Amino acid sequence: MPDDPKEPKDPKQPGGMPDPEEIRKTLESMFGQFGGSKFTMPGATSSAFTSESETPPAPETSPIEEKILEFNYLPRDIKAHLDRYVIRQDEAKKALAIAVCDHYNHVKALKAHDEDSERLELQKQNVIVVGPTGVGKTYLVKHIAELIGVPFVKADATKFSETGYVGGDVDDLVRELVQKANGDVSLAEYGIIYIDEVDKLAAKGGMIGRDVSGRGVQTTLLKLMEETEVPLRNPSDMRGQMMAMMDMQNGKKEKDNINTRHILFIVSGAFSGLEKIVQKRSQASQIGFSAETSDPAMDGALFQQVTTQDFIDFGFEAEFIGRLPIRVVCEQLEADDLEAILKYSEGSLLRQYEKEFEAYGIDIKFKDDGIKRIAEMAAEEKTGARGLMTAGERILRDFKYELPGTSVAELIVDKDLIDNRETHLAGYQELGQELVVEKARQEVEAFIAEFKDKHGVVIKLENEAVALLVKTASDQARSVLQVARQLFRDYQFGLKLIQKNTGQAAFLLTESAVQNPDKFLSELVVKSYKDQV
Repeated sequence: MPDDPKEPKDPKQPGGMPDPEEIRKTLESMFGQFGGSKFTMPGATSSAFTSESETPPAPETSPIEEKILEFNYLPRDIKAHLDRYVIRQDEAKKALAIAVCDHYNHVKALKAHDEDSERLELQKQNVIVVGPTGVGKTYLVKHIAELIGVPFVKADATKFSETGYVGGDVDDLVRELVQKANGDVSLAEYGIIYIDEVDKLAAKGGMIGRDVSGRGVQTTLLKLMEETEVPLRNPSDMRGQMMAMMDMQNGKKEKDNINTRHILFIVSGAFSGLEKIVQKRSQASQIGFSAETSDPAMDGALFQQVTTQDFIDFGFEAEFIGRLPIRVVCEQLEADDLEAILKYSEGSLLRQYEKEFEAYGIDIKFKDDGIKRIAEMAAEEKTGARGLMTAGERILRDFKYELPGTSVAELIVDKDLIDNRETHLAGYQELGQELVVEKARQEVEAFIAEFKDKHGVVIKLENEAVALLVKTASDQARSVLQVARQLFRDYQFGLKLIQKNTGQAAFLLTESAVQNPDKFLSELVVKSYKDQV
């Protein structure tokens, strides 16, 4: 059908697609039946479904704002809290504690001056944390957020490696804060966003064209880290936009945007290679070939020499690094540090293993020399505290598989067990079988006593019969006593008949009795009649 001459194509819309104004009119007509007075496309200045006669209510102080205004933590309070969970990293704890206190004290000051005619200007205390993997960077930030009571969002920078193409939208980090705050936008606006592996955003030298994996994401993060308004609903999410329209149509008055003015941003990364940039610059003044050529480690002393230019040479935009005025280093953990984590941290991996073995009825105990050996093995992994899990699983995997279901009730982990795992595992397996047989013998004795009390007949079982009972009980996941009661539940009739025929006082049950109870008893009865002849 030819196009309606009354509706000429918009030359700015390829293929004659309707322009935004036409879409607005269509949606307004669609939702008009629900009583809506007006619909505004995402990104417009007016609110969706807002009556022209409505007057925005006067802003009120929310409970969370009142809580922030009462913020009274001291840096030493925050560090003391972090000491319970993270071993070492004292300088990082101090720096983070000061930055967090400054940030929320600034928030208090800014809120107090919002009504003043003269606006107070305070720079945000966004933080960059440098340190290798597994040294507690995430753990530090997570527990700070928990202490203060604000929502916390963690994401890897690699998630946004193709922003605008197939990756995530950095604005979604802010929206996720709302989810963590159970939909409370006011609470989300005072949250903490933590972005790990930010060093992966460093622009690669010699790149031609748009760098969507580095510089582009840095630029997008700039506005978030300073102050901007982020739509509560993703403009590209049609479902979210429709839900927002319905909420407004039903009279729900919610904020449309999230302000990032008071959101604290903390970014971190290993920054492998930054130490070489610092060393190269610091040695530039040295003469000849006398300079050290070994690769340095990024420790506290070297980090004190890091400058903004070093980060720029690493591949960051000056504006991006400028939004991160607080710089912290977390140092590599040594074996002694890992040992202290196992012994003293409230989140110690040893507590986890104790719970796991307890579920199988096994009490696991770690001796000091065993803890030290685990720490040494973990240090060899070069992955910080994460190496503790790697070492622990390697040590305990076979014990966790073989011992549950046996009668072993206690496992002692010391240095000798760790260094000679196969020998100790075999010993525990043998002990387990001995305990199983001993327990089975006790249950057999209980069955013999029970049989005599009920029926007045004395029976005994050979060792081979007991062993077969143990295996049968294990296969059926039942106790030896339960299996014996089932197998010999009618034996009193046949045995009393044999007693009547022969006067036999006691009966010995062999392995054959367990294998085929009816056949065994029948043969005994037949034999008793033959013996009478």
